[in-house]
Amino acid sequence: MNVSERPDRIAAASGIGPDTVAAITAAIACVTVVGIGLSLSIPLLSIEMERRGASSTLIGLNTAVAGMASICTVPFVPRLAARIGVARLLCLALIVGAVSLAAFPVLPGIALWFPLRFVFSMTLGALFVLSEYWINAAAPPERRGLVMGIYATVLAAGFAVGPALLALVGTEGLAPYLTGAALMLAGGLPIVLARGLSPTIEHGSGRSLIAYLRLAPGALLAALAYGAVETGIFAILPLYGLRLGYDAQGAAGLVSLIALGNVLFQIPFGWLADRFDRRTVLLGASLGGAAGSALIPLASGSPVALGLVLFAWGGIAGTLYTVGLTTLGDRVPATDLAGANAAFVVLYNVGLMLGPPLIGGGLDLVPPHGFAWALLALFLAFSVSLATMERPAARS
Repeated sequence: MNVSERPDRIAAASGIGPDTVAAITAAIACVTVVGIGLSLSIPLLSIEMERRGASSTLIGLNTAVAGMASICTVPFVPRLAARIGVARLLCLALIVGAVSLAAFPVLPGIALWFPLRFVFSMTLGALFVLSEYWINAAAPPERRGLVMGIYATVLAAGFAVGPALLALVGTEGLAPYLTGAALMLAGGLPIVLARGLSPTIEHGSGRSLIAYLRLAPGALLAALAYGAVETGIFAILPLYGLRLGYDAQGAAGLVSLIALGNVLFQIPFGWLADRFDRRTVLLGASLGGAAGSALIPLASGSPVALGLVLFAWGGIAGTLYTVGLTTLGDRVPATDLAGANAAFVVLYNVGLMLGPPLIGGGLDLVPPHGFAWALLALFLAFSVSLATMERPAARS
């Protein structure tokens, strides 16, 4: 066999053509580079605001602008992409996002950071909606779970790179902001190279959020549940660790175990979602999250046992997003997939805003294990909703 023919033959044997591989790779590369820039910018902006004398409340309010920006603007992304094209809108969002990030250190007052944070977060919402839509649309239905698992794994790894990169470039001066901006611009290179492979969004194909919930209730509620669980874990788990008697470094290490599990469990669960009914896999992940929540108080007396539980629990919980996205591709017609992805991101951001107060409230009401009981309630609520609202779908 001619060496030059091998990639095409291998792609054909796997059921995924070379153009499909190139399209998926471009979209994953774009959103991963953006993820690195985003994970660099979030702690950077908080540190800079504190350096300028902002209170924790003000910093929290500025961070919350990100969720509001996505909720307010993401529903309009598919319509705009239908008008100017997916690849063009991705490149435009990358440019505006890079310029916005670079502008933070040169603005004279913190008050101006609120509208700038809104613009910056608006571009991020567009980037995630369109990239995930592109991946979902390009992935073969029988391999969609695996593709989404690879996407989530690479994205999670990218989020881990950002803080490490920040440690290298520092938090002062223009360097960290320009580094983040450069990463965002670099994310446009794979999009430009694969622009001819980007999907097309039809005009007038959008539905309301309620209509999408009727089409794919399990997938969209998975986004809501995961948004609440993820933010609650990352915001409140360190506080739970402190209540258990860990020092600050040890409490932060608990979050790292969650993140590691999140990276390692995505591809196996994506593989499962391609071989079994995806609703069943989603329900299994939710029940696994509930079981892990119940085990946390029992394991809290042993650092080793708690670490193992958090690793497995964080990995299983993290697959709600991946399998939810995979299920969305099954349940929604191709003409409505972009709008459905927008609804997915909106509900994820609603979850981001609901999770910390609910889980933090549980910690305050029933210290210290109210943290775990609140998470158990969230997983069980999602499990019941999934079992009652979603019916098994015929496999593609």
